[in-house]
Amino acid sequence: MIENMIGGSELERHVVLVAPEIHWNTGNIGRTCLGAGARLHLIRPLGFSLDSRQVKRAGLDYWERVSPDVWDSFDAFCQALNPRDAEVVLLTKSGTRIFWEMPTCRRMFLVFGSETGGLPDAILGRYPDARYRIPINGEIRSLNLSTAAGIVLYESLRSGR
Repeated sequence: MIENMIGGSELERHVVLVAPEIHWNTGNIGRTCLGAGARLHLIRPLGFSLDSRQVKRAGLDYWERVSPDVWDSFDAFCQALNPRDAEVVLLTKSGTRIFWEMPTCRRMFLVFGSETGGLPDAILGRYPDARYRIPINGEIRSLNLSTAAGIVLYESLRSGR
């Protein structure tokens, strides 16, 4: 459990990447998690090797301290950590609410899908009331995964005060 002191409150944050494909994004997200006091979870399949030079380069010399938890499936992750429905936030382009409306809980699981496929229907169906999005204009299809993770993680810390 990672705890973060923000405004006197103990907050526990988990960033969950489901089937991440790009090592640079995972390395950057890992570094952001380390700086924010959050735990990084990776759900297989991964589109790269965690031993690759590129993922370590993206995480800089911090990668060894990130030490992400790697899970064989989303179900295995849920069995081990047992997140309550109210603690889960799914980030998806098709989210029905904007991310700054996400709940504020002491413990939160911020779940992101792969760069090209997003979150699987099985996960979206499991948490139908937990779908959030980051608003963007029509000039782009989506934000970079590491940018989106940073935005949402720090907003969860700010709003959890």
